[in-house]
Amino acid sequence: MPLTIVDYPNPVLRQKGEPVGEITAELRSLAEEMLAAMEKARGIGLAAQQVGRPIQLCVVDVRPLIKERPSWLTVDGKPEDVAAWMPMVLVNPVVTLHPERDLFSEGCLSFPDLHGTVPRATRINVKTRLIDGREVEFEAGGMLARVIQHEVDHLQGMLFIDRMNSASRAALAGKLKRMQRDFAA
Repeated sequence: MPLTIVDYPNPVLRQKGEPVGEITAELRSLAEEMLAAMEKARGIGLAAQQVGRPIQLCVVDVRPLIKERPSWLTVDGKPEDVAAWMPMVLVNPVVTLHPERDLFSEGCLSFPDLHGTVPRATRINVKTRLIDGREVEFEAGGMLARVIQHEVDHLQGMLFIDRMNSASRAALAGKLKRMQRDFAA
């Protein structure tokens, strides 16, 4: 049965994910199902919380946006082909932000048809396990850095609306209230 992406304000979206221990066949299957759900929803990132599983697992695939929103990736100081690393399945990721920031409109699969301007670091360092069990460290920039930050926020129970400035959030207040009413109904 395909996974269902939960909508705001489902409480699971606010849960901090439990660390993942052993990478099992069940976890690999969940990652594959998450990738399929993300692709079906035409997304570029999805956290386990968004499918009702509060664990430290997310998937990312920026290939659909590579031409319009470039990304870069280095491993051990060497540039890598971003597309060759996609899709990424990040297990227990830890992100370190560099100080440079930019503003860009973001959306989220758990907030259908809702977008808002969010400040994010333009460059990040990531330490994570991949779904094959390898430990990797890499530096990322561009859209890849933004998407990873968005998904890692989900793993901590933080949503993109929490990162918006007050003006952006105020502009969405009516839609957010409607989503809360619909969820409670």
